[in-house]
Amino acid sequence: MKRRTFQACLLAIVAVTAAGGFITTRAAEPRKDRTVVLVSVDGLAHFYLDDPRADMPTIRRLAKEGASARGMVTVFPSVTWAAHATLSTGVWPGKHGVIANDFLDRQTRQKVTLLCDPVYDKEQAFRVPTIYDAAYKAGLVTAGVLWPVTRNARTLHYSAPDMPGDDAWTQFGTPSWIAELRKMGLPVDSHGRWCRESGGGVPRDWLYTRMTRQLLLEHQPNLVMIHLVEPDHVQHRSGPRSDDAYWCASYADDRIRDIVDAIAASPHARSTYLIVCSDHGFFPYQKLIQPNVLLRKLNLLEEKDGKFGPGKAWCMSQGGGAGVYILDEANRSALIAQLEKEFQQVEGIQAVIGPEQIEKVGQALPENEPRCPDLWLAAESGYAFSETATGNDLVVSRPSVGGTHGYLPDQPDMLAMCVVWGPGINPGTDLGKVQIVDIAPTIAAILGIDLPNVDGKPLVRP
Repeated sequence: MKRRTFQACLLAIVAVTAAGGFITTRAAEPRKDRTVVLVSVDGLAHFYLDDPRADMPTIRRLAKEGASARGMVTVFPSVTWAAHATLSTGVWPGKHGVIANDFLDRQTRQKVTLLCDPVYDKEQAFRVPTIYDAAYKAGLVTAGVLWPVTRNARTLHYSAPDMPGDDAWTQFGTPSWIAELRKMGLPVDSHGRWCRESGGGVPRDWLYTRMTRQLLLEHQPNLVMIHLVEPDHVQHRSGPRSDDAYWCASYADDRIRDIVDAIAASPHARSTYLIVCSDHGFFPYQKLIQPNVLLRKLNLLEEKDGKFGPGKAWCMSQGGGAGVYILDEANRSALIAQLEKEFQQVEGIQAVIGPEQIEKVGQALPENEPRCPDLWLAAESGYAFSETATGNDLVVSRPSVGGTHGYLPDQPDMLAMCVVWGPGINPGTDLGKVQIVDIAPTIAAILGIDLPNVDGKPLVRP
């Protein structure tokens, strides 16, 4: 049963990756008269679009007046940093290098955190060019508002990266633009504090839309990428389809309304395209799978000062997904085969993805990309992974229902949202089920710029 479910979840990804690397988006010349606004609403799953409890009149109007997908297949693991890197590049994580929210450095045996860019600048994180690199190279003006993996991005004319520090924007973004926003009265200096506060995503998303409005009205960039965060925060805490989640879906729709109003007031109003998408869906969970407990029982971990850490192996959690790193090179093949069998027997694991299947889920083999693990694990809905290595139980319950993502992406509740609106797009266009790798090629087609060697295709060609 697990194998049949896993194969079904692979179908949409396999169709794209089998031909990946041979598609190039080309056009005659850059369209300096056009603007594309890409809005990623973190965690706003596709299923909310058809849910009558979700009060989202603005997004539904955009879908009716433009084009909408029957869901967008995101990356595996379906987590924020890997998904946004794919939105930026049009290729799967195994190619662009941002494989998850973090990874294990095989040399130091330490976790390297990618989420919120505490370690790498943009150029260090990516293995391939981004859509904003291509736009910049074509002479277009680019901007990122809380867009992931943009620390010190040299090809963004205006940048406020997705980093939480009090001085992150002036240190790693565009200081002159931040000073400009501060002078006009926007509370940019409260951003760091709001990042630390529970519920701080509400004023944060309000601020990000005001920053976007200022860009559209005062600077007329050709590409603006904005990341809204609060639906993800709320659903991690309360789970999807909770009362809080429905409130936040409505709040997110209000922020999209703010952006639509800003577009209408901007000099490029009649030549602006708006893409509203999300990075992943959400599953509820109340049980935790603890793979490192199994690795400890197999004597594959090291103990120091009463704490267990990477030894011959280690597992890192990505919510509904997890990566198992084999660090004993002499016995690597044998351990992979052994652990594939062991994990297939663990309650709540939907799929164990071995070397023969890794590239089919858009990841790379570790010999080609050292950041990647040797095995991937995918949980069933209702379960999530933990990195705990102590205790005797491989699966434990938690006191209340939470929400998370990271699971195999081609499942109904894990599908992301995708709406494309703008001049020349036929109202009510049904895009069918699309891929997250299609977004960057779509932007390239609208702006008339080249984006070589992508895994996706343009959804519209206005």
